[in-house]
Amino acid sequence: MSNSVLLDELAADRAEEGVPAARLKEWAAVGRRELRRAGLLRGAAQLGTVIWAGGLSWGAERGLSALHGAPVSAVLPPALLIAAGVALRAVLLAAGDAAAARGARTVRESLRGRLIETALPARGPARTDLDDVALVQAVDGEVGQLTDWLTDYLPARTTMLLGSGLTLAAIASRSWFVALLVLAATPLLPANLKVIGLGTQTAVRAQLTAIRTHQARLLDHLRGLPTLVGLGAHDQAAGSLSRHDREVAGRTEKVLRIAFLSTAWVELLITGTLAVVATYCGLVLLDYLDLPVVPDHMSLSAALFVLVLVPAYFAPARDLAAGYHARARATAAAGLLAQVLDAYREAVVPPARHARRAAAPPGVRLEAVTVHHPGREAPALERVSVHLAPGRCLAVTGASGAGKSTLLAVAAGLYAPHGGSPVHLLDGRPVPADPSRVAWVGQPAHLLPGTLRENLLLARPAAHDHDLLDAVASLGFEDLLAALPQGLDTPLGERGTGLSSGQSQQLALIRALLRDAPLLCLDEPTAHLDPEAEQHVLSALRTLTRDRTVLLATHSPALLPLADHVITLDHGRAR
Repeated sequence: MSNSVLLDELAADRAEEGVPAARLKEWAAVGRRELRRAGLLRGAAQLGTVIWAGGLSWGAERGLSALHGAPVSAVLPPALLIAAGVALRAVLLAAGDAAAARGARTVRESLRGRLIETALPARGPARTDLDDVALVQAVDGEVGQLTDWLTDYLPARTTMLLGSGLTLAAIASRSWFVALLVLAATPLLPANLKVIGLGTQTAVRAQLTAIRTHQARLLDHLRGLPTLVGLGAHDQAAGSLSRHDREVAGRTEKVLRIAFLSTAWVELLITGTLAVVATYCGLVLLDYLDLPVVPDHMSLSAALFVLVLVPAYFAPARDLAAGYHARARATAAAGLLAQVLDAYREAVVPPARHARRAAAPPGVRLEAVTVHHPGREAPALERVSVHLAPGRCLAVTGASGAGKSTLLAVAAGLYAPHGGSPVHLLDGRPVPADPSRVAWVGQPAHLLPGTLRENLLLARPAAHDHDLLDAVASLGFEDLLAALPQGLDTPLGERGTGLSSGQSQQLALIRALLRDAPLLCLDEPTAHLDPEAEQHVLSALRTLTRDRTVLLATHSPALLPLADHVITLDHGRAR
């Protein structure tokens, strides 16, 4: 029955397994040294098992002698030997676990860094086919799926070779026939382990995909919750989420079922081998065995020694079996992680870190740019062309949803269009649009939890306090610091909690000045501000836009005098 269940789950496509396995090997390379050390330490820990098993068999022999008049103190040396073996094993296992944890942490941090680089368009335009939920699930969940593979499976192979080899040698030193029996059962393990890997990998891949899809649905429902409530469709949405939740639960149950059933096969093999060895030892001790070639004599001490060590011999194999479950989960996760990592494209121009303003601002040229957002039939931009000379200001107007923010993102090199080409003109020479030349001010202003100083230093980490104060004064925002009792040390909460909308926007403009980039993108810089705050920001913009190429998306007529040219977008088309 269980065999048929396992075979039903073996639907993995063998042609697809090689690519994730190769990616896993590539990712693990940064922590391989620590992981190999973990395997060696755990394998060497089997020496402690051999020592305490020897002490146990020696103590049993001396204990029987004590029943016939020998002093009780005779069992003290074996007891010390047992304690030494246990202590040695504990120390080596702890050191191995620590090494495995360090190696796994190194791999996870490296991989998460690569994923975050994929999401951040600091080295070129972001891909439009990346999904927010897929990225978050990759960084938070799927990278975590590699942990057990790193800490258990990779070291377990080394542990099995070294630890089982030491144990087998110890068994052979007391009974070559028992060692032969154990060795004969060993080849049955790889076949069982391969079955485990195949069945689990298929089920886990489906489970992780279902989890990612379910999270995307949940996020969409949360984003649209006010609309769903307003339409009276919240009960229907809750029912849909409940069905998807049951689907994820069912796939999780399938993974657990395969894990339990496949582990049972390994345990059955180990138990059967131990039963054969125990039967042989019992028959020899009772003098019931009389077969050619087969040894028919064994002391009680030797029998106890090999019986203790037979399970110890298979212990690394049991760990490797558990590691095969982890390997299957890691391989399934690798396929999903690779989809995110492969979405990354290197920019043609090397990145510049916090580039200071160039001698001359760049020009901007967009040729027939087209952008399609996922889930929308109409294009966000449809064959839009823009020619902006260096040092000039272009204002982009239009209704909400007309494509103004998308146009700025494409021109800044933050977004890869599906058609057309965005370029920057440096000394008349066209080069790919690069975010390293851009300072961006959007709405709302994105502020992180921390102090006001820490938020300003995001734009120029090496700046000193006098640089920050000079930037504040240059834009005429001295009243901002005067209104905050702790000045630059004022703590800010999530999304700038503690500041008004006008103050948050002022901080965003100060950061743009500190960034000192030659291309400035302003996305609705005065949105949601009262008239007084808008005039305050407008005055600062006159200073900020000086000697820079500027792209300005706005609804406000008050900002249009800043522009040298104005275009209007209507449903993604320029007119």
